[in-house]
Amino acid sequence: MDYVQQRVAQLASNTDTSSSTLFTPLNGLLLAALAYTAYAFLLRPSPPPQLPKEEPAIVFRTFTPRTLLPYNGEGGKPVYLAVRGRVFDVSRGRNFYGPGGPYENFAGRDASRGLASGSFDEDMLTKDLDGPLDTLADLGESEMEALRGWEERFEEKYLVVGKLVAAGEEEKEN
Repeated sequence: MDYVQQRVAQLASNTDTSSSTLFTPLNGLLLAALAYTAYAFLLRPSPPPQLPKEEPAIVFRTFTPRTLLPYNGEGGKPVYLAVRGRVFDVSRGRNFYGPGGPYENFAGRDASRGLASGSFDEDMLTKDLDGPLDTLADLGESEMEALRGWEERFEEKYLVVGKLVAAGEEEKEN
């Protein structure tokens, strides 16, 4: 047993363990990976922050039923609809009011009568685009209350981008 102890003591005195175990190829590789990670995440300057794109300005304007009609969401155009003479930009609700949506009949049109009566039928929309606007005079109190509810909802969610006037009255408005 003395031989084993002497041999262990001899080997221990011959090798410099502090330098040989610290600088191994694996430790060098790990140190390089750590240095790169520190540089990549801590020291490298970050790119300047990007500002969100600003939505284009919407100019308040006067529409007639005929000039409102193209704003039905087709071809990438915005989606507008009118309620009691005010034109709302409902483009953010394109899934509802744009092409293929449940309220697509109202896009680019005066939706007042249809919203008041809860009907999406084509006969609720004004057929004569160059005639007078629908006065809604024949609607009952419950229908007018429903229309006011829709109007309040639109005021909360969407921008008013114009007003709807009968054809021939747009010159008087400007």
